[in-house]
Amino acid sequence: MSLLITIDTNPDFAPKDALPAPERLISGNPSFKTWAQDASKGEKVLTGVWEATPGETHSIKGTTFEFCHILSGLIEIEEKGGETRRYRAGDSFVMKPGFVGVWRTIETVRKIYVCHYD
Repeated sequence: MSLLITIDTNPDFAPKDALPAPERLISGNPSFKTWAQDASKGEKVLTGVWEATPGETHSIKGTTFEFCHILSGLIEIEEKGGETRRYRAGDSFVMKPGFVGVWRTIETVRKIYVCHYD
């Protein structure tokens, strides 16, 4: 097994489809697709590609650290008690453990993610 992993931004295998948990949905009818591509450290570090259609959900990270790199689309993230930021293709950001806010998918978004779970 190689220790060098290439993330395929346009994977040719079927994604895992999902919907937001009802208690997380704020507005719209978003759906999610996840193309998981690597799991390390006993499933505590996950990497892959994720896509979401327009809608608005509560984002609650808990103990999770997440790095995101936007491949396409447009989102806004509003941190509770803080500012609202827009991200589009080419932008990268980190949501640290304890982050609470609102995730708005304005145009269908696709991102590379790296999540570390405690």
